[in-house]
Amino acid sequence: MRVTLYAMPIIAVERFVNLRMSVAAPTQATSRYDAVRDLAAADMAGVDRVIRARLGSEVALVNQIAEHIIGGGGKRLRPMLHVLAAHAAGYAGDKHLKLAAVIEFIHTSTLLHDDVVDESGLRRGRKTANALWGNAASVLVGDFLYSRSFQLMVELDDMRVMGILADTTNAIAEGEVLQLLSVGNPDTDEAAYGRVIERKTAVLFAAACRLGGVLAAAPQPICEALWRYGLELGFAFQIADDLLDYTSDADTLGKNIGDDLAEGKVTLPLIYALRAAVPQQAELLRDAIRQGSGPLHEVLAIIHTCGALPQVRARAEAHAEAALAALAPLTPGTARDALATLARYTVDRDH
Repeated sequence: MRVTLYAMPIIAVERFVNLRMSVAAPTQATSRYDAVRDLAAADMAGVDRVIRARLGSEVALVNQIAEHIIGGGGKRLRPMLHVLAAHAAGYAGDKHLKLAAVIEFIHTSTLLHDDVVDESGLRRGRKTANALWGNAASVLVGDFLYSRSFQLMVELDDMRVMGILADTTNAIAEGEVLQLLSVGNPDTDEAAYGRVIERKTAVLFAAACRLGGVLAAAPQPICEALWRYGLELGFAFQIADDLLDYTSDADTLGKNIGDDLAEGKVTLPLIYALRAAVPQQAELLRDAIRQGSGPLHEVLAIIHTCGALPQVRARAEAHAEAALAALAPLTPGTARDALATLARYTVDRDH
């Protein structure tokens, strides 16, 4: 099921422009995330065992590249969302460990492909696989991880699971193409931006959460609630990520600041800045987008002074609030509380 909701969040963004949610300091946000990670630690150790057991190949280069990105220090947020959603829906088996590994393989393969398309040289503070081994090897190992994820799916022998993940991977591919079409286009609007991040990011969050309900054989309203939570969380996560590209620093973020602009990506900070900028400022921003380069310090100054950043933050917070609201039908408990904590963490984090 897909419902495009970016243009019509459950809670109006305007409510948050002047009345913001309480914002935790980054250290508090990290502490909350660590508490959730500790709660999910036993499950995530099991997921890691599945990943390590199924990552191997007889081809040495596949092992090198796959280990480089899988072992690259990521949060593994998507598989963690899946195991927490499964528990929140009442699941008590162990299939969620294999399915979480499937989700991580899909996500990792998209990272390999993204870095090639974006010509990125840095991710999580380390050189990207394409920077180390070249574009061809990165794309092919990304394909290997995609195919390995489908091997694991077949082993689960659940057509509903395979259907959800097949639709999800197809949507992710659509998102990549949509983003490619908007590269270097300063006329990209908020609706087009929303369509890209729905497919590139939000659908995998939504699938990870919904599949927790599917494994638990939860009633349809619970599965729908988990799907809605994941979708809204995915929007909040990506918007917050795009905000950090203009407000953080390379050491904290683990990638070069201004990479989105250098790649010609028109994200929400630029869209809102273009709306508010005076003509001379707007022309500078448009030229920078077209060229994928320009005076970064001037671009950052315009974004910071024209009021775009509070609006972007408000949009992320609105989606995080909608994610929290979506959890209402779930039975209260530690897993549901952990999902709620992750919704807050998504917009409070610094990387």
